Amino acid sequence: QVQLVESGGGLVQPGGSLRLSCAASGIIFSIYTMGWYHQAPGKERELVATIRSGGYTNYADSVKGRFTISRDNAKNTVYLQMNSLKPEDTAVYYCYARSQIAPMQAYWGQGTQVTVSS
Repeated sequence: QVQLVESGGGLVQPGGSLRLSCAASGIIFSIYTMGWYHQAPGKERELVATIRSGGYTNYADSVKGRFTISRDNAKNTVYLQMNSLKPEDTAVYYCYARSQIAPMQAYWGQGTQVTVSS
């Protein structure tokens, strides 16, 4: 059974930082592209960042220079370091895993709420 379990969300003031973690089980982590998406109320789910098994990263323009995605293959965990947070970053953040060998094998976590407010 595949599980993606996010943690690290919460309430933070504008300009603050949070670090999200996503622990994966039930998959061969090293062959999966991992990613983070977010969904604000009334909006579509959007890409935040992805990282391939070899470390290649991709970011949404809105988070470039503020967010950093990383992975630890030994711990089957992907991270999202979020700095200089803005109110518009408020959303539910979802972890995503997609096999690089069999792309139809894709999974989502349950989401973690991030709220940026003073």
